[in-house]
This record gives sequence, structure tokens and C-alpha cells, in this order.
Amino acid sequence: MILDDGENAGVMKTGEAIKLAEERGLDLILVTPNASPPVARVMGFDKFRYERSKELKKQKSHKAPETKRVQISPRTAKNDLMIQLKKLEKFLSASHIVEIQLVLRGREKANKEWARMKLEEFMAMIEVPHKVTSEIKFGGRGMIVQISPE
Repeated sequence: MILDDGENAGVMKTGEAIKLAEERGLDLILVTPNASPPVARVMGFDKFRYERSKELKKQKSHKAPETKRVQISPRTAKNDLMIQLKKLEKFLSASHIVEIQLVLRGREKANKEWARMKLEEFMAMIEVPHKVTSEIKFGGRGMIVQISPE
């Protein structure tokens, strides 16, 4: 049994605890029912609900970093690459994991070395400190590499 001022009142019977809560004009809230003995607290239910919602919001705010995707092509013009580069650097600055996808079409898929060279050229342009989390993989529509901020 925990009182409204945070003081530990020790082990009590349920009837005594309810009577104590009514005397103080507060509610008796079962905090951890699975403990042995169960832990109850004397406090206002509105305050309990408010504190509980704050805890839930705090837990939701600690999400894992999102994975963002930047798509380029080996034929993309220099200016367009710079736009994608700015977007990628913005994602890295916001602590997101970024997946760079080099899209290949038709016969371009046969020339893997040329495509790898284009992807490495693009990665060399990145100025934000980063590390490669997964190496360059070839599959499906082209090549994919994953990077994350340091």
C-alpha cells in the first residue's frame, strides 16, 4: 500500500485500504495486481490516468529510426543527383537509415560493374558522416545499399 504522498504504508487488508482512501477523499488504485502481495496506491484517478498517458506518450516517442529510400538511375543528370543527395543528407541528419536504390532497366542489368561504379560515385558525393550497414546487393530492379549516420 502506497499513500498519496509517496509514503509506504505497508501491507493492509482491502477493506482497511478502501476506508483509508475514502477518508482522504481519493481513490484506491491497483497498480501491480500480479505482485505478491498486490500493490495498491491511494491517489486521485484523474492524476493516475494523466501520469499513465504521459508514460505511454514517452514510450511511443522512442521509436527505432525509420528507413528512408532514395532512388537514382545511372543515367540521371548531375543536377538531379544533387537534389537526391540533399534529400539523402537531410535524412541522415535526422538519424534515419537510408537505402540507396540504383534502378536499372533492360540491358543495363547485364553491365553490373558499370552500375556498381555509378553507385559508388554517388556514394562518394555524400558529405555527411555515415557508415555502410549493408554492402551493395544486386537484385530485382537494380542495386541496393543501406547506410546509416555515424
